[in-house]
Amino acid sequence: MQPPEAMTPAAPNSVDMAVAFRNVHSWMRMDQAETFFGAIYDAVKPGGVFGVVQHRAKPGTPIDMMRKTAYVTEEQVIEFAELAGFELEARSEVNANPRDTKDYPGGVWTLPPSLAGDDANREKYLAIGESDRMTLRFRKPVE
Repeated sequence: MQPPEAMTPAAPNSVDMAVAFRNVHSWMRMDQAETFFGAIYDAVKPGGVFGVVQHRAKPGTPIDMMRKTAYVTEEQVIEFAELAGFELEARSEVNANPRDTKDYPGGVWTLPPSLAGDDANREKYLAIGESDRMTLRFRKPVE
């Protein structure tokens, strides 16, 4: 990943669609989420789409826990996108996983595919499967 100050994903208003898969938490850990969302907004054409898939935190989760666990609230992702100028257009539960309790000492990395840090409970985490994830579609308004 390029440093935010050098990040130019594409020329302004030049792409029809951009996607972000499970990386909003990394941008938050760098204290650069607004920068990344803004750079993506600038690159997307008016009327274009920005899709986000992110590990979903329980509502009310504090920001420091979001950074630590990689689970981010839908409210927070929507706030970042709207601050950049995007409008929420749709949500999907295609990546939802109700078995994910989101309370693991090692955060989302405890679950597959990482299975990091808790070999004693490996079968339990395999049975849960991958994280519960939000899938959101935003649109850049036509100005």
